[in-house]
Amino acid sequence: MKACFDVYYQGSTATVACVLFDDWSQEEASHEQVLTLDTPSDYEPGQFYKRELPCLLALIEALPECPDTILVDGYVSFGSDRPGLGKRLYDELKQAIPVIGIAKSEFETADTGTKILRGESERPLFLTAVGMEGKDAAAAIQKMHGPYRMPTLLKRVDHLSRNAE
Repeated sequence: MKACFDVYYQGSTATVACVLFDDWSQEEASHEQVLTLDTPSDYEPGQFYKRELPCLLALIEALPECPDTILVDGYVSFGSDRPGLGKRLYDELKQAIPVIGIAKSEFETADTGTKILRGESERPLFLTAVGMEGKDAAAAIQKMHGPYRMPTLLKRVDHLSRNAE
């Protein structure tokens, strides 16, 4: 089971959403889950993981099963010596579950990993991964359902995090 996560912040709350799916080309989620929490910490420039990581871990713990691959919105790392959210999550999970970071914009000082184009978009997605080869992560994201830049299930998890009831 693969899992896409996204977190949305509003005021003092964080809404973390997850969609689970079995096959990379799947159009609809096998399971969706949303959790609303108190925001763990204030935003600190360059320390984004302090805010996001506790939210992801709380929802992973609440899932009906442990995913075998995790997709996060952002970077796994910003170069070999600068771990990002994805690498910190991978380490928290005892390096047992591969993590793919999918960023919509290029971070100037980051090792941007692999750039992929989807659909007819001329704007790439920036993929970084840990626990699996970058080329395998790129191939997996290319297989994901949807005719546009953002795969269908990534759009869905974003929608869930922003529109939770």
